[in-house]
Order: sequence, then structure tokens, then C-alpha cells
Amino acid sequence: MLEWRAGGTNMAKLINYEEIVKKWKTFSTDMLLPSYTGIPTFFGIPSQKEVKDLDIALVGVPFDMGVTMRTGTRLGPREIRNQSRIVGVYNHHMRMTPFAELRVADVGDVPFQTTYNLEEAQHDIETFYGTLSSAGVLPITAGGDHSITFPILKAIAPKKKIGLVHFDTHCDTAQPFAGSGLHHACPFRNAVESGLVDPERAIQIGIRGGFELLWQFSYESKMRVVHIEEFYELGSKKVAQEIREMMGDEPVYISFDIDCLDPAFAPGTGTPAAGGMSTFEALQTLRGLRGLNIIGGDLVEVSPPFDLAGITALAGATIMFEILCLAAESPALARS
Repeated sequence: MLEWRAGGTNMAKLINYEEIVKKWKTFSTDMLLPSYTGIPTFFGIPSQKEVKDLDIALVGVPFDMGVTMRTGTRLGPREIRNQSRIVGVYNHHMRMTPFAELRVADVGDVPFQTTYNLEEAQHDIETFYGTLSSAGVLPITAGGDHSITFPILKAIAPKKKIGLVHFDTHCDTAQPFAGSGLHHACPFRNAVESGLVDPERAIQIGIRGGFELLWQFSYESKMRVVHIEEFYELGSKKVAQEIREMMGDEPVYISFDIDCLDPAFAPGTGTPAAGGMSTFEALQTLRGLRGLNIIGGDLVEVSPPFDLAGITALAGATIMFEILCLAAESPALARS
């Protein structure tokens, strides 16, 4: 039996953690075991290949063919799974767990027919997420590089344009270069041009660095760009308030590139840039977004080979859990 004492010394009360967890709609015995034991799944939840009877699917996309600099994000989902066991299953700020009332499973990784053809690989991603969408399952993803977001949006975006909340160092709205228009620096240009994202309901937060000239499409299409300097001037609460006002009740997708964080908090990524957010500031911003009509989200660009201590993957797993908790309260789930 796993027990702990709640309250102070004068209010000691034994809580049977095992009995509580077993009553949740999502339960695995791994949730009750030390984080270093068992086969790692996201947050210790059940592994399930079938997508039927699920509310939310946690998915890995081990893919980095779209990078323009350092490779290694194909190893991201596996290490995020490892570190997610440390994160646990309860959100102390929101005072809830997404696993109590919802059916959530780790559905594994997207299977690829090829890892040597970018277009075909993106088709594999779109096909996999199309299956989730057809089943009415809301996906939360661990990448992989940021090129994966475009095929995900192609699969899950409804017929009407959606809103976008995008945390990053880079706007990722570059034009095609080096022989491709599907790399990780242009998924949101592609999403807007394909009619998936409403640029006037898209906000990009944490932008900085020497690639500013590549992001003209963001300004020309009227996307809201919040450079890191403005983020610090406004503060996380005002930025979160602006996001809520911009998104309203309409469908929205959250995409978080781990390089939005300063390299001090996330050294293991392909294109690090100094002067970013702390992990706490990122979490505080996300915590201000409760109630949004979220239809999916991703955490991308964790590259474990550049961070042997696992700091980046731990930050990524923590942010992924925060997005999962936001999605668990989404009106999109109530409709499905």
C-alpha cells in the first residue's frame, strides 16, 4: 500500500494513493511504481495501439529529417518518456489530473515507411493522425523536429481555420530553401497558405535571434509576433490574457518548440538561442490558458544527444504534461 500524510503535524491523515489511482479512468500499475522501474510510457500510463475508446492519445514522432542544423530530435520521444515518469500524474497548480475522468493512452510512435524521403514521411504522419482524428481522439505529441506539425495540422484541423499558439525562438514561416519547403523552419507558413491556420488568430511567443529576416511572412500575413523583449516587458499574465482574447471560443492548437527556453534550461536542442524564457515563465504562460478550445498540441525539438543530463527532456515532459492538462479541460473533448 502506498500512503502519505496530508496536512501538518496536527492534521496528519493517511491517504491511500493506490486506492485513489485505481479508481481513475486511466490506470496502469506503473503509475504506482518508482519512476526508474518498468517499461517507460508517457507519465507511466497504459500503452495501447488501438485508438478506440480513447479521449486523448499521447504520441511520439521520432523524426528529424526536417532539421536545418543539428540532428538528434528523432531520439526526443524516447527520452521524454523516460523523464515524464519523474513529472508524475498530478498537476499541483491546476489541482487535477487528466487521468481521473478521461481515457488516455500512450499509442506509441508514428510508424514510418521511409525515413529518407521528407514528403513520404510527412504523409505517414498525416495518415497516422488522420486515424486519430476519425476516431475523435485528441492528440498530444512529443517530437521530433518542428516539421511534423504541418502534417499533424493537415490531419486534425477542422474545415474552418484554427487558431495557433506557438512558443519558439523562431517564427518558422520561412520560404522554401535548400531544395525543400517542408523543413522545420516553415511549418506555419505552410499551415497558413494551406488554409489550416487563421494568421490573424496566430500568436508566436519568445521570438529572437539572428534569423529575423526569414520571418517576413509572419508580419505580412498579420500573425502576432511577441519577441522575447516584449514578453519580458508585458509579463506572462498579460501575454496569456492576450492569447485568450485572441483565441476566444474557437478551435486552437498549441505548439511548443523547446528552444523557446533559454539554453540554460534547455541545452539539448538543434538551434539554441541565448536570451529565452525560463521553464517557470513558460509554465506560467501556459497556466493562464485554461478553458481554451484546444484540439491538439505538441512539444518538439528535444535533442537528447546535446544534453546527457536530461534537463531538456525533463523540461519538455513537464511542458507536455501542462499542455495535456489544458487539453483535458478543452470544450473540444466535451463535444466529441
